Amino acid sequence: MTTDDTITIRTATEDDWDAIALLDAHAFGEHQNSEDMEETKILTASSEIFLACDGDLPVGVTMHFPMDVTVPGGRTLPATGVSWVSVAPTHRRRGILRRMFTAQHERFEEAGKPLSVLTASEATIYERFGYGAATQGVNYTIDRRFTAFRKDLPPPRGARLVTSTEARELLPEIYGRWQRQTAGAQPMPQTRWHRFFADRKNSRGGFSKLFFIVHPDGYIAFRRGYRVGTAGAQEARIVDIIAATDEARSDLWQVMCGIDLVETIEVTLPVGDPLLTLLTDRRVPQVTGVKDGLWVRLMDVPAALSARTYAIDTDLVIGVEDPFLHAGGAYRFVTRDGHAEVTRSDDDPDVTVSSSVLGSLYLGAHRARQFAAAGRVASTSEKALHEFDLAFGTPSQPQIGWFF
Repeated sequence: MTTDDTITIRTATEDDWDAIALLDAHAFGEHQNSEDMEETKILTASSEIFLACDGDLPVGVTMHFPMDVTVPGGRTLPATGVSWVSVAPTHRRRGILRRMFTAQHERFEEAGKPLSVLTASEATIYERFGYGAATQGVNYTIDRRFTAFRKDLPPPRGARLVTSTEARELLPEIYGRWQRQTAGAQPMPQTRWHRFFADRKNSRGGFSKLFFIVHPDGYIAFRRGYRVGTAGAQEARIVDIIAATDEARSDLWQVMCGIDLVETIEVTLPVGDPLLTLLTDRRVPQVTGVKDGLWVRLMDVPAALSARTYAIDTDLVIGVEDPFLHAGGAYRFVTRDGHAEVTRSDDDPDVTVSSSVLGSLYLGAHRARQFAAAGRVASTSEKALHEFDLAFGTPSQPQIGWFF
């Protein structure tokens, strides 16, 4: 890769939106309609968008949306949500992404938000910038005809079918309760709710408008369509499943699996989701893939680490390697009764991680021992690694709230 000094980096103006939309369309294969573009303009200001330009021609873009993220323990932290990142295929391998990201993330450092987050179209891009995959989901295909629930489960008395109009009134409050208790989830902006319920044709993937099953503590939004290559077999694709309680999850799944004309259900669930334990045959849900969701970078290590809770008491010095920005160094990490005090330290580290690995560990989706086995966590002793591994563990898997 070479660095092209003829490329300039600048912030966008309102006159740049057409060029931004063109770059995005070529990068991700979808032309944004006018409604989607107007909603994006509500989420961010043009002055928060960085462009790479070859003369007057924009050839790269990155922007961010202000958002909050729930962390383990229930606290919500301010974050920058990086999005719409692309470089034109005419200008690859010239160091453009790094230059845009450097300018953008230096502004993030000045703003002082403890976290930066993103969702990645490709998994190989963002670790070099200190981001780690911090939530993960499992894709399942379920043959509904063979689902049977355990006989000791209470019948689904709390769930009901509702119209889109009713769902518009009910879902935001339910989502808000779930989001506040779920690490990795973000509050949903009003403009995103508007897009969700607008249910435009370009968001349906050839399937139906949304159907809704609602429980006082959860909901399922799904679409129906016909499976390719079959003689009219119907498929349901779950777009969103939210359950703030175990009862809600059980009720919603029992109703969902009672839709007679549907043969298969497609859904993405967090690792370890209780669905398999609700069924008499845990093999009915077939795994078709595993994917990452939210990627996290700790911009302010002491602020971010001090904000979440921890599983054990410990006293360690953590070394963080950050070749991209300025979060690297040694940090004294002392936890008592679930809470941490984190300060810069001149002592030698007991445990050393990269910024990207720390991002992957932060919400509790991954364990330090996984990375240690791959040579990506170094420790001076088994005791230090053991305590570091246990401290970041969480009772439940984090989940992304909405993709951006």
